[in-house]
Amino acid sequence: MLTPMTRTLLALDGNSVLHRSFHSGARTGYRTPAGRPGWAVRGLLDQLVAAVDRSGADAVVVGFDDPDASVRRERWPNYKAQRADKPLTLTDQLADAAELLTNMGIPVVIPPGLEADDVLAAAATTAREAGWQAVLATSDRDAFALIDDTTRVLRIINGGVEASPMLTPQRLEILTGVTPQQYRDLAALRGDPSDNLPGIRGIGKVLGARLLAEFGSGEAVFADINAGGERCRSCAGPSVTTALAAEDAYARWTENLEVMTPDPSTTVPGDVFDTRLPLPPKPVRRGFASYGLSARQALRILCGEYDPAPHSPQVSGPGHPDGMDGWRPSPPSIRKFAPLPKKAPVLQDTLF
Repeated sequence: MLTPMTRTLLALDGNSVLHRSFHSGARTGYRTPAGRPGWAVRGLLDQLVAAVDRSGADAVVVGFDDPDASVRRERWPNYKAQRADKPLTLTDQLADAAELLTNMGIPVVIPPGLEADDVLAAAATTAREAGWQAVLATSDRDAFALIDDTTRVLRIINGGVEASPMLTPQRLEILTGVTPQQYRDLAALRGDPSDNLPGIRGIGKVLGARLLAEFGSGEAVFADINAGGERCRSCAGPSVTTALAAEDAYARWTENLEVMTPDPSTTVPGDVFDTRLPLPPKPVRRGFASYGLSARQALRILCGEYDPAPHSPQVSGPGHPDGMDGWRPSPPSIRKFAPLPKKAPVLQDTLF
């Protein structure tokens, strides 16, 4: 059971956040003092520091994809097959980011043959089993299926952490029309073009949510199809019913589910809970300096290196932009330092 004193683990999808920073910051061509490309790493650092502040994290873990092997591509050769090879400036920065974070004292997990998505799922489970709550910071919608009473998703979108919604089970249902338990069924029905996973023809997020509201699950949808599809036809129309009844439709849906389901073999080391914030300032200062960046905000948020000002603990509840009942960042007495003053809630926080 969550209480105001429940500690928070922030799990950040390193690949997702660094990819976004790579494309949004490419025009700057920013390089480190040593001449290496650094704009994507700089963006990752900015978003990491902002996510720690936003979530009130007591500990952090960052996940990255295995750059050399993919269990999913070996099993499903079409998975992400349409994607071009990563440019060297991106692969270099992915490797540099993992090394930099490790040197700063932030735990990094790169699961053999697997992806950052799997790390986030493992972090949510590990946090729950330890009596912690988790915040998963990613731009990948697949993480929506991981939301529950102890896990939120900070869905990073354009505008970065400050402009991104913090999703709880209630907010996800408002946003998508489905519960977290139904989300993977929805994603498998509509498919994911970015991963080269075709869905069922004619089913998008609206029709998919309508079907799941009517039937409760994808399995129940296909059970109705096998029984003649009368309810499905009434709910979604004859063309969608025909598409669902196609010979390969059920196989396509179940394959999508398998691809989208986190690998249960992924683990997050238990000592991630021992690497508590605040971090020692020296490696953080050194890491930022290696990129020619000011560490002032990072030292304040990650290391607590500032003179704390008197303030009142932040209380969450239905009206708070980042939480529902039972959620709030750990108080300063636990975190050892206070967060920066929050900005006014943005529109997306108010809605989601």
